[in-house]
Formats: sequence, C-alpha cells, structure tokens
Amino acid sequence: MRLETKLFLYGVLFFVPVGLIYAWWSGGEPVGMIGIPLVGGLVGMIGAYFALLSRRIDPRPEDDELGEIEQGAGDQGVYSPWSWWPLVIGVAAAIVFAGMAVGFWLSYIGLALGVIALVGWVFEFSRGQHAH
Repeated sequence: MRLETKLFLYGVLFFVPVGLIYAWWSGGEPVGMIGIPLVGGLVGMIGAYFALLSRRIDPRPEDDELGEIEQGAGDQGVYSPWSWWPLVIGVAAAIVFAGMAVGFWLSYIGLALGVIALVGWVFEFSRGQHAH
C-alpha cells in the first residue's frame, strides 16, 4: 500500500499549489479557486486512509522493490465469469444518467433496476448450482 499512499499524498502537493496559482491567475474565479484545493483535500483523505491501512495489513508483493512476479501468483479474489449482473448494473447506470437528461422519472426506473441487479449480483452464489 506504500505506492498508493505516496501517489495520493503527492496529489496533495500538486493540487493545493495549483489551486492557489489558479486563484491568483484567474483573478479569484470562485469555482476553480475553491474546487481545485478541495480536490487536494479529498486526495489527502484517501492518502491518509491508505497510510493507516498499510500499517494494519502485511506488505504485499507489489510493495517489495526486489519482488518477483511469481510472488503475486494465486487467487486474487472471487470472480464469476458467467455473471450477467454487471451488465445489468451498467444498463441501470446508463438509464439513470439518461434520466438526468430526459426526465427524472427515468432515473427512478434505472435506480430500481440497479437495486435489483445489485441484490442479484451479491446473492448470485447463494442459490442455484453455485450455492455454498
């Protein structure tokens, strides 16, 4: 997690000064003057979380500078290659965003479809031939 921590904390060192420079060059334009340093603050919160998380977990193979590729071999998590639920969630997200352009009534339909798809994806291995 050291790489991710450094990446996000270096983002603070980038966004905050750039926000101040932007505020000076733009003559105090309010959206960028506030928004860019806020991005720096958000990136800093993520970096701080990764710094705390890296203390609690063991070092990963990616954290070792002399690490070999085969150290990361093995299971990386559970992936269901025949699942259709991610596609349904993507369609639901597209309907929600289309509803923001067309009318909010369409967003409600997409939200309902998204909830159904999310429940289906979470409980996919709790029924049928893949039940545990």
